[in-house]
Parts: sequence; structure tokens; C-alpha cells
Amino acid sequence: MVISLQIPMSASLPSSSYSPSIRPKTLSNFRTLCAINARAKAKIPVPPINPKDPFLSKLASVAATSPETLLNRPANSDSPPFLDLFDSPTLMATPAQVERSVSYNEHRPRRPPPDLPSLLLHGRIVYIGMPLVPAVTELIVAELMYLQWMDPKQPIYIYINSTGTTRDDGETVGMESEGFAIYDAMRQLKNEIHTVAVGAAIGQACLLLSAGTKGKRFMMPHAKAMIQQPRVPSSGLMPASDVLIRAKEIVTNRDTLVKLLARHTGNSEETVAKVMRRPFYMDATRAKEFGVIDKVLWRGQEKIMSDVAPPEDWDKGAGIKVVDGI
Repeated sequence: MVISLQIPMSASLPSSSYSPSIRPKTLSNFRTLCAINARAKAKIPVPPINPKDPFLSKLASVAATSPETLLNRPANSDSPPFLDLFDSPTLMATPAQVERSVSYNEHRPRRPPPDLPSLLLHGRIVYIGMPLVPAVTELIVAELMYLQWMDPKQPIYIYINSTGTTRDDGETVGMESEGFAIYDAMRQLKNEIHTVAVGAAIGQACLLLSAGTKGKRFMMPHAKAMIQQPRVPSSGLMPASDVLIRAKEIVTNRDTLVKLLARHTGNSEETVAKVMRRPFYMDATRAKEFGVIDKVLWRGQEKIMSDVAPPEDWDKGAGIKVVDGI
């Protein structure tokens, strides 16, 4: 966009004598005036374009009515350029006018900011915050493979808040193979896997929690873990023979889950199978006793306990002398 200085017709010819036939003469006068100004080395600054800005509106009005005010400026003026046109200068537009201006969007980022999972992935954090459906499994496995490719020596942190292959009400939303797929990907990695339960780790999610590197499995103080038998998905109008085949597959998945949990928790398969007959809920302390995790993450607890001085140091600092053990 270009702001042009328009000279009214009254500056060159009377309004009564104006006609299309003398338009070339008017243009000739305008070119003559521009040539004179060019020889005088006059410069007309062009402010940023914002039609709603009162400063620009005033400046354009002055340029249209009396351009000599802008062209014949003193060399040394006490006032900043163009501010002498105002009795009380307005240096900026209102926020609403700025928002509607064209130049407002020039300072916005050219591309959208990264999403939260991408920022967590940059910190080598994989967050499982949904039931294990195929889309979630695909994303988690891809993130694990990517982090190993980026650096096979740095640990990977998996934060778990998932109900596994079921919903909160117990309805099946995914096959047991979804959890086994993430488990196999974790076991194939060269990196250390630090697992942290931050809300709930139920069913297959509890298996993923226990499958972390020994000594690097953590749980928040108020998180919950629960192991349960795989559930039979809705059979619908399946024939009886197909229902039997699916039931056998569920029993196979249950036995596999029992073996894996026994391996990672240090319990016997009989013990795990016994507690899995019904939903077995564990708080942080009970999960540590059962072998699902290695440590409860009390924020700052370790540092606080390490900073506590023994009683002898307290007595010495208070100026108390211990005589004969008294």
C-alpha cells in the first residue's frame, strides 16, 4: 500500500473552470510541483500503514489539504517530526484498532507452537494417559523407538495413568495384545526404562509399570495399582463355537499375564494367580511390598531426611555437654 498526496483542484484551478478537457494541465502542474520538491531535496516520510490510527488519519488529512506543511519543514525543529501538527499528540491507537490493523499479525509466530506430547518427548518422557487402544499403542511404540534412535544410552521415563485395556466401568476397549505390544517394545530397548505411576495403573498398565528397570520403578504416594484377569469382549451375535475360541484366547492371555507379573514382581505364579481371581487393588505401600514398584516418590522426603542432623549434633550446637552418657 502507498499513501499518495492528493492536491485539491482548487490549488491549481477554480472549481468552476474544471472540466475533463483541462485534466492534462492539472497533471502537468502536479508534476511541476513534484519536480520542484525533488530539486529542493525534500523527503516525505511515509508512516506505517494503519487506516484506523488517528495519527495517520490526521497526517493524511494535512497532506491532502496543505501539503506545503509537510514539504517545507524547518531543518532544525524542536519538536519531533509531524508531532507539531497536534495540539495534544496521540502516539498510539487503541487496542481494538491495533487488533484490526494489518500490521498486528506480522509479529505472530509463523508456525504453531509444539504440542505438549512433543515437549515431553523432547525431555525423553513418554506419557500413557489413556486406555490402551490401537492408536495409543501405535504412538507409544513409535515414541520408544524414536527415543532409542536419538540416544540409546540415556534413560526413558514412562509416566502411567491408564486403565489398561478396559475403561473405568470395566468395559473392554482394546485387546490384550495392545499391552503386550508396548511391553515387548520396552523389553527390546537398550535404554533404561524408568516407570512412574502418577494416577492409576490397572491391568495391562500395571504390567508396564512393573516392567521397568529394576530399582527404577516408582509410584506417587496416592496412585493406585490393580491387577485383574483379562475380560472377554462383547461377543454380540457370534456363534457358540466362536465364543469358545475367544474364551480360550482370553485364558491364554491370562496365563501369559500371570507369568510376566510373577517374573517382574518376584512372586510365584501361584501367588499372582491367586490374587488375580478378583480385582487386586494396591496403594503405593502395598505395591512396593508386592514387588510392583521399588520406591514411593515422596517429594523431597529423601533430601529432608538426609539434611536432618543427628541428636548429638543438635546437643553440640546448643552447647549441651554429655557426661557419662547422660
